[in-house]
Amino acid sequence: MIELYSWPTPNGHKVHIMLEETGLDYEVHPVDIGQGDQFGDHFLQISPNNKIPAIVDRDGPDGHPLPLFESGAILFYLAEKTGYFLPADQPGRYRTMQWLMWQMGGLGPMAGQAHHFRQYAPERIEYAYERYTNETTRLYRVMERRLAETPYLAGEHYTVADIAAFPWTRSASKQGVDMDEFPNVKRWFDAINERPAVQRGVKVLADHRKESFDQKAREVLFGGTQYKQH
Repeated sequence: MIELYSWPTPNGHKVHIMLEETGLDYEVHPVDIGQGDQFGDHFLQISPNNKIPAIVDRDGPDGHPLPLFESGAILFYLAEKTGYFLPADQPGRYRTMQWLMWQMGGLGPMAGQAHHFRQYAPERIEYAYERYTNETTRLYRVMERRLAETPYLAGEHYTVADIAAFPWTRSASKQGVDMDEFPNVKRWFDAINERPAVQRGVKVLADHRKESFDQKAREVLFGGTQYKQH
């Protein structure tokens, strides 16, 4: 049994989708990041960086529980545990890992900043607005070139690299990206979006999602609370 600690965000959806795709049994524990649940002692023992998602595999290696945080590490672990979505051959494995790292170090952080400065900043900061929108658009161009060559990011087959990148492209318009300008990315997106396990995964905790943040949530997410010692 996998204990899943998460919230309906792109990083959360990565692991929701992976769990649905692999068919592993899991139990969801909502971590309301707008109310500060991520700073609770129990969660910090699992995820010391106070970020979702995190898991505890009750049936970890050698039968011992294994806590894990960081969505990329969780995807890699679940792929190795189940034998799904990570090629066995070394070249394929490393192609998958490079695109997974690309998402973790590039697409996610840059798209997240573009979304933040376009949607949540209290005032329009032109430098940040343009910088992150432009960099996110550049990263979509990287995907576009890659997906002109191959059906999926790592090659012929759907892998954890696609599972990692897909949730971030669900809100392309809020990142300042027009998906119609990237036909190969759109083809890739549509193919993944049609997968039944993906459709189930993005519904996990969907009824908890809030379309806007109240003052408390804004302070918790963007104010001083996150920088206090916990």
